[in-house]
Amino acid sequence: MKLNSLPLTYNIRNVFVRWRTTLATVFGIAMLVLVYVCLQSLATGLQRSSRDTGDPRNVIILRKGSSDESSSQITRDQFQRLRYCPEIATAPKGPPLISADVLTVLSLPRLDGSGSATVSVRGMTPGGMELRPQVRLVQGRWFAPGYREIVASTRVAQRFLHCNVGGTLRAGGHELRITGLLDGGDTAFDSELWMDAEVARAVFELKNYSSVLARAASSEAARALMVRIASDKAQPLRAEPELHYYEQQTRAALPIKLLGEFLAVAMSAGALFSAMNTMYARVGARTREIGTLRVLGYRRRTILGSLLLEGAMLAAVGGVLGCVGAMLVQAWLLTRGTSFGTMDFSTFQEVMFQFRLTPLILLKGLGLAVAVGVAGSIPPAARAARLPVITALKSL
Repeated sequence: MKLNSLPLTYNIRNVFVRWRTTLATVFGIAMLVLVYVCLQSLATGLQRSSRDTGDPRNVIILRKGSSDESSSQITRDQFQRLRYCPEIATAPKGPPLISADVLTVLSLPRLDGSGSATVSVRGMTPGGMELRPQVRLVQGRWFAPGYREIVASTRVAQRFLHCNVGGTLRAGGHELRITGLLDGGDTAFDSELWMDAEVARAVFELKNYSSVLARAASSEAARALMVRIASDKAQPLRAEPELHYYEQQTRAALPIKLLGEFLAVAMSAGALFSAMNTMYARVGARTREIGTLRVLGYRRRTILGSLLLEGAMLAAVGGVLGCVGAMLVQAWLLTRGTSFGTMDFSTFQEVMFQFRLTPLILLKGLGLAVAVGVAGSIPPAARAARLPVITALKSL
């Protein structure tokens, strides 16, 4: 008589009886999942720092042909013409909701003494802060227009010297006093220093602005404004929604994401061979068991399925432990208020971001664990299923 299924208790018993190989398998897969999930969380945090930046009501205006603010230039005359576009909303007191921004860089020494890095400095005309409601002042006060004052983000202050309130930065032979700290709300503004646009132009010796940010009166007005700018041959400018612009500025996350995928493949190969070796060892120690099961009437495919199930179970446990470890890492980082920084290779500026663990990343980690466990179990399980009964009987 052929039996169709093995009881699950058989697999559970083997897990505990052979606890040393069980622990080795679970630990290896847990480490694989932990590293993969952490790297994916870093890449996600970096992507979201740009993707979540902006306001759906805002339109950003750049020089035609430029890919970002750092390569764009807008003259004072162009800014003055843009101010009076009828599609731009006005504040309750009357002035249009528009700001000309200067984006430049400043080299700052790192707090840990590991050298220096370039940080973005954004100069803005009056009204620029009102266009960015997600940014709030958390300490000190805002810079005063016309004065050599600057406001740093809290994350910049955590990573660079002299960026706390009362500190002084040097730029172009001038001293800039830190008057406050801002919280960018987990956006790209967490990587910036803010100051008055005209002071920034004078300090950094810049003739033109980098971009213009405007609040459209409505979604229809925003589309009309973009059409107006695109069709104006006298001004070689282009406009796009601010949200769309920052969504395109996620190239800095690509190296980390590729590193995560590469390490996942490399570690998966190692975990695969480790699982295969472990399963081969488990099968070798269970020759008599498998032979007995065959004599009792269990089919080859039943034994194969049972061993694959056992491998998947062990891998799933390792995956869960790896995911729990990643959640503990996130909790520890949030408790410490830790942020990360990397170089944006398109602008060569420091970009600050947070560790972001999402349910999708956890599911991908669990899927990777089970896939590795099943793939590593197939060769030894298939060998065990094909094991001749006489071979098993000779081992009795």
